[in-house]
Amino acid sequence: MTVRRIRTAAATAAILTGVAACSAPGSSTSSGDAADSVVIGVASEPDTLSPLLGYGKDGNSKIFDGLLARDAGLNLRPALAKALPEVAADGLTYTYTLRDGVKFSDGEPLSPADVVFTYDTVLDAKTNNASRSELDAIKNVRADGNNKVVFTLKYPYAPFAGRTVLPIVPEHVAKGQDPNTGSFNHKPVGTGPYVLAAWSKGEKLTFKVNPDYWGGAPKVKKVTMAIIQDDNTRATRLRSGDLDGAILPPNLAATFKNDRTKKTYEAKTYDFRTVTLPQENKVTGDRAIRRALDAAVDRQAMVDKILDGAGRPAYGPLPVDDPWFAKGIERGQDLAKARQILDQAGWKTGESGIRVKDGQQASFTLLYPSGDKVRQDHALAYASDAKKAGIEVKVETGTWEVIEPRMKTDAVLAGFGSSGDPDYGLYTLLHSSLAGDGFNNMGRYDDQVVDKALDTGRRSSDQATRKAAYDTLQQELVKNPGYTFLTHIDHVYVLADRWDGLTTQVEPHEHGFASGPWWDLEAWQPKK
Repeated sequence: MTVRRIRTAAATAAILTGVAACSAPGSSTSSGDAADSVVIGVASEPDTLSPLLGYGKDGNSKIFDGLLARDAGLNLRPALAKALPEVAADGLTYTYTLRDGVKFSDGEPLSPADVVFTYDTVLDAKTNNASRSELDAIKNVRADGNNKVVFTLKYPYAPFAGRTVLPIVPEHVAKGQDPNTGSFNHKPVGTGPYVLAAWSKGEKLTFKVNPDYWGGAPKVKKVTMAIIQDDNTRATRLRSGDLDGAILPPNLAATFKNDRTKKTYEAKTYDFRTVTLPQENKVTGDRAIRRALDAAVDRQAMVDKILDGAGRPAYGPLPVDDPWFAKGIERGQDLAKARQILDQAGWKTGESGIRVKDGQQASFTLLYPSGDKVRQDHALAYASDAKKAGIEVKVETGTWEVIEPRMKTDAVLAGFGSSGDPDYGLYTLLHSSLAGDGFNNMGRYDDQVVDKALDTGRRSSDQATRKAAYDTLQQELVKNPGYTFLTHIDHVYVLADRWDGLTTQVEPHEHGFASGPWWDLEAWQPKK
């Protein structure tokens, strides 16, 4: 990760995933010298603040802690646990010893029962947690005495320790509530460095410092997450001093290049943009169409023109510099190949230039979330490339409330990507058992070779076996693409230059309050 002044638009890129209403944060920082409070402009609002429903599952929650956490290099480190877990020789038992003296923000002590309650509730089929499959390896979790928790697994699961960044909730508060509808969803109690002070839906969330935080009281005493969907509005608020920091697309980040009071913080990511190709749609469900689209798309042009160079072509769900990336699947635009695939499959060019087969035009709708300029640009570029092969892509925009019911049959310009281990993101994206499960496997992809590779990668503890499985998976995605992978994109953040100690991590797709330079906000120090 790098920290420097903004120089050119080509040095920055951002991903905008907002679905919340546009608003002002409601408070100003225009004085420019208050280092004990910060107002951050983000594009989206969490649906819930309960880890039982998935909030903070990948770590970095400001309200909660997991047994473990990740440092700037994504290495696991102890959090609520005193140390990394003791792992049995067969890989089926993980034992954690809890840190002494930790209390929830209501003053009650942390106990092993809280850990057991958290995991048992997430694993309960009655709990509406879309990420439950990520904990499939757990057979049971139990308390051992006053300070130990023991996880027993059904099968060796190599990346299991990374799953224990899941935030822990207090049994004494959450047990008597329905986890799906209870007040804990918007009135959380945790062990983290901050507590929720107020939440104005669609506008802002305000946090205040937890004075009894086990890691020491943070120097930044008040934090506001301003929910601002519109890119231009975020930039305007940042420029006026109403925000201290924000995520911005490259063209708007470049407007701050001469502002000596601002810095950029860049982060490499696993975040990719892709087009879902629903198998239940008569056009996108045709393998020839999917293969032709994969060949027709100009990924490098999208990186150069849309991301101003701050990203990489996506040849699959894993970035090219990831050690799990399958070498040899890189491919450029090949319109001749795209046309040949369609010709051989019986998709003939019609009078309008659009391919036709058995009376069916090669035409489908592509949706993208409103207010997201980066996705809009990807969608339009994709449609332009597809047209050159004789496929009509009709681009439409809408809120997620409009898009979600149509995901079964309409393509979506989507964003995904998880860091830490390939199982973390690939299983939920591709496994047929999760087809149509909310935002999991949005394209309802169903491929036996991919399913087998995913199961092997998840259940094997042998590194070479896992690598071979994920190589097979990526190669199969080229042969049978259920998605058109477009770009992996970098994230960029612009902040007032009033603090020291700011860093970024390699980030997943999700990057609201948990990523960016504020991933370790509790460690910031005011500039002297």
